[in-house]
Amino acid sequence: MGPVNWLAVFLAAALALVIAMVWHGRLFPAARQLFPGNSERTGYYVLVGLVFLISAVMLGHNFARIGAETLDAKPWLYFMQTGGIAIAFVIPAVWLTYLRNRTEPMRRVIDCAFWLIAYLAIGLVFWALG
Repeated sequence: MGPVNWLAVFLAAALALVIAMVWHGRLFPAARQLFPGNSERTGYYVLVGLVFLISAVMLGHNFARIGAETLDAKPWLYFMQTGGIAIAFVIPAVWLTYLRNRTEPMRRVIDCAFWLIAYLAIGLVFWALG
């Protein structure tokens, strides 16, 4: 196992948080807000940042286990791993939760697309700094 790229871990989490702010702020303002209310917005950003940090740590450990030689030979693994986690675990959980809460389909699609884009951005950071 190689060393975890901690710079990539923190930058990946930061990029995912920035994407969350743009996605749920300016890009899709009519969609469901990621954070309820305005007075506690900073606390929610910290919470979402922590979630992305935990994900980035897990993915950084995963890439360290795969090894630099394999990742250099097969760079698409960065995106297969991050996109695969989003498609196989995160998106179904979000979709099923919204389905149970009877959220309209377009909001489900917008939020699920957000998680896919955020996880692929994490993969992009690891690939760029790998």
